[in-house]
Amino acid sequence: MVYPPKVAKEPPLLERGPIAWVRRNLLSSPYNIAFTILGLAILYMIIPPFVKWAIIDANFVGHSKADCTGNGACWVFVKEKLNMFFFGFYPHDQIWRPELVIASAAALGAFAKFVRGLHPFKLLLIVLFPIYAFVLLHGGSFGLPMVETSKWGGLLLTLVIASVGIVLSFPIGIILALGRQSKLPIIKSLSVFYIEFVRGVPLITVLFMASVVLPLFFPEGVNFDKLARALIGITLFEAAYVAENIRSGFQAIPKGQYEAADALGLSYWQKMALVILPQAIKVTIPNLVGTFISLFKDTSLVMIIGLFDLLAMVTVTANDRDWLGMDTEGYVFVAFVFWVFTFSMSLYSKRLEKKLDTNNK
Repeated sequence: MVYPPKVAKEPPLLERGPIAWVRRNLLSSPYNIAFTILGLAILYMIIPPFVKWAIIDANFVGHSKADCTGNGACWVFVKEKLNMFFFGFYPHDQIWRPELVIASAAALGAFAKFVRGLHPFKLLLIVLFPIYAFVLLHGGSFGLPMVETSKWGGLLLTLVIASVGIVLSFPIGIILALGRQSKLPIIKSLSVFYIEFVRGVPLITVLFMASVVLPLFFPEGVNFDKLARALIGITLFEAAYVAENIRSGFQAIPKGQYEAADALGLSYWQKMALVILPQAIKVTIPNLVGTFISLFKDTSLVMIIGLFDLLAMVTVTANDRDWLGMDTEGYVFVAFVFWVFTFSMSLYSKRLEKKLDTNNK
């Protein structure tokens, strides 16, 4: 007699899917059950009132504070001040310029993702984009009226500071990390002193020094741009943290990798560029992204030296006599914008980690 083949049955519903996840993570012990109930109670006290204020009773239509009635949020304020939140004091008739820069950056990102590898044309576009963006934003050439950096503000200024700080601090941090690993006493001592000194000083102090002390080193009559001073201070500050992240990656590389590179007859720079550094960067991706996320959030500190980033624009717009008392809606909106960017950076880092993971391949 021929028996039909046995078909494996799926585990019971209580052992798979969402129910199993809840049992394992939320109801696995009396302590977990107690903390789960406490967490649900806290969420119940916070989420329904917030949803009622932000959505159910909120005001979305109108053009003035008088159009906001009831106890809900007045999102009319955010709608009316959206250009200031995004572009600060940039001339209204020239807003198309930052909009074009943002659209170009998005197009370049899509093109870079479409064209894989180190294609020469892609590298050329990436190198030329900062020049193109500065010329378009600042003006003063090609028939574009000049817009001083003091008028840049809002999300535009936040993105400029964060992107420049990330791009410039990364190579400087690598050089400092290599200097700290160097066997030359002078180079190692200078690198260690710089890294430890900067990491022991608050960013606010660095910004004050960049804004007040740095111009003293230039000849009399030289007017050094305030935004440039902030960029220099933030870049040099973040480079110290990047250096420590890269150094931790060096220490995580097995000693055999160094010995294998030496056995192949590679020079110091070939060994670092082709063998050690790529592995160190891969290992430190989570730490590096965490540092860059902190940099993105720390851009709000530039308002202490007179630059109006996204967060500072809330204070400026809320001081408008026609919109007094509307700062809560502005802060909620800014918090949401910051969350979108930082969460996107976190998701991209996880995707990059998975893409570069070669341990199980």
